[in-house]
Amino acid sequence: MSPVLDGPRLPPANGGPARKLVIFAHGYGSNGDDLIGLAAPFAEVLPDAAFASPHAPHSVPGYAGGYQWFPITRLDPAETARGVRAAAPSLDAFIDAELARHRLPASACALVGFSQGTMTALHVGLRRAEPLGALLGYSGTLADPAALSREVRSRPPVALVHGDRDDVIPVQALFAAVGDLAAAGVPSLWRMESGLPHSIGPAGLALGRTFLRDAFAGRFAGWAPPERRGA
Repeated sequence: MSPVLDGPRLPPANGGPARKLVIFAHGYGSNGDDLIGLAAPFAEVLPDAAFASPHAPHSVPGYAGGYQWFPITRLDPAETARGVRAAAPSLDAFIDAELARHRLPASACALVGFSQGTMTALHVGLRRAEPLGALLGYSGTLADPAALSREVRSRPPVALVHGDRDDVIPVQALFAAVGDLAAAGVPSLWRMESGLPHSIGPAGLALGRTFLRDAFAGRFAGWAPPERRGA
């Protein structure tokens, strides 16, 4: 049985019922309390959105209060692929539970990931039968790209942001992810932020706010190309 996730939650800033849902997926060694801090700037453009930031399912030895979506010792593609597959059921179940809690459809939910959380969010979000509203990833990479073309089930709007001074996950991962997504019929917006290390910078945050606002408003509807069909 997959671990049951929990973490901080915030209600809509306008005081009304949730019309949208934003779920944060934190990075390795962090926790849900870290990314829930992004709720305030996102709420400025999404006042009717509820926010949830679960702690990843496994603690990190030696990190007080630190969690991981999966153990990782190096940026090894096979290790990352195994990791996201193991973590996926927990995040999938959390999304389902939060949507049920707020009585919202999948299209009203966005996943926002950072680093290892981006890897997990992309894996999960592109394999759900009902498309989510948006996927926004910071400083991450696309795990197991070779399998995506045959496993992709939905193509929500995707945006990726990466710093060109990232010494944890090199910026080349951004360009590889954009290409691999396109090969699977998943267009994406992307931005390389100059001078930014492994973190979320002001330019990327501004892009993310605009992206989620526009995605929820339906401005990316139909942007995925038709699937190729055999002759």
